[in-house]
Order: sequence, then C-alpha cells, then structure tokens
Amino acid sequence: MSNISQIEKKIGIKFNNKDLLQQAFVHRSYLNENRGFKLDHNERLEFLGDACLELVVTEHLYKNYPNPEGELTNWRAALVRGTTISKVAKTLGFEDYLLLSKGESKSIGKARELILANTFEAVLGAIYLDQGYEVADKYLKKYLIPHLKEIISKQLYQDSKSRFQEVVQERTGITPVYKLEKEEGPDHAKTFVMGVYIEDKKMAEGVGASKQAAEQEAAKMALEVWEKDI
Repeated sequence: MSNISQIEKKIGIKFNNKDLLQQAFVHRSYLNENRGFKLDHNERLEFLGDACLELVVTEHLYKNYPNPEGELTNWRAALVRGTTISKVAKTLGFEDYLLLSKGESKSIGKARELILANTFEAVLGAIYLDQGYEVADKYLKKYLIPHLKEIISKQLYQDSKSRFQEVVQERTGITPVYKLEKEEGPDHAKTFVMGVYIEDKKMAEGVGASKQAAEQEAAKMALEVWEKDI
C-alpha cells in the first residue's frame, strides 16, 4: 500500500478506505490479465466523479460569475473536458500509479489522455465517497478550478467547430464537412478519427472518445492550418 500513501501525500487527503483510492487507478484492461485482483475497475467511481465534477464546477461558476447561462456553460465545458483534467492528473503524477494491461501501458497520445481523464474523475468519486462533498469541493478548487482563469482570459472555451465554420463561411461561403476516417478500440473505450473537409480538400484530422470530440479536435487543428495559410 506504499503507492496509496504516496498518492495521499500528492493530493493532500488521507483516506479512511484505502481500497477506494486504489480502485480509482484500476483500468478495466488490468483485470483481464490479473483475474485474482481483489478490486473492481474504476468505471463506477468515474461515473460518480463525473457527476461530482459537474456539480462543484457549476456551483462555483454560479456563485462567482454573474454572466449569462450560455457563457457559464461554455466555461464549464472547457474546464471539465478531457484535455484539461488529464493535464491536472498528469501534473499530480497519476500516470505513475495506473494499473493497466501490458498493452494499455504502452498507450500514448489521446488514448493515454483519456485514461488519465477517467482516472481523475474516478479519484474524485473516491474522495466524495470517502470524505464527502466538502473535501471533494476543496480538492477541485485547489487543483482544477485555478485553470479557469486561463480558459477565460485566452478564450479557450470557444467552440472550435462553430468558430471554424464561421471563419470558412465568411471567407469562402462553403460549409466544412466532417467524415469518419476510422474508429478503433473496444466498445467501452473506443476512439474515433474524424476528418474535416472544405469541398474535397482535407484540412485536418481529430481524434476523440466520441465523434463529437473528434470533430472538435479536427476543427481546432484546421483553424491552426487555416491561420498559417492566410
């Protein structure tokens, strides 16, 4: 359990039930190769953590910003998206404690980002169960919510897909089209690759855990290409 005490030190929370924290780091693939392992995988904790994350962030935005609902929704989406929370998980060193199959342990890029984001939510779910809402709230205000300032100041909350369509239509009168290039992985952890096209010209590709996320990523990459070409 030495790993657990290390994680507790990193996040500054001492657990009553150490197994809850350990379970938060167990990926489904690990159990396929370690059938006698005493704990379940982390997907139920992730489910709970996702709901807790939405509530804490929503409450913080409501209490601290008088902005319209639409703006708050966009800010929240940017703060709780996988890319943001996976960065926080990486900063906290969660990657060192993941329990993965040999195959998954070699995953990089978007696949690893998704695993880290899910682990962050699972840890939050474990904190909520073991320590209650107030500790979960403090945890997010310490590690995640400080990223909100940058999201607002750099306008990172903008919807890349809408922005790209607006820019392209304004300059060419053409509406970008998104096509599924490929999908891979098991049903519980699929990744999608979407291409964005202007007429027959492919502008960029994006990868995500859903087609919508992959489209957003493709639009983000296409915006960068578009701005370089101008």
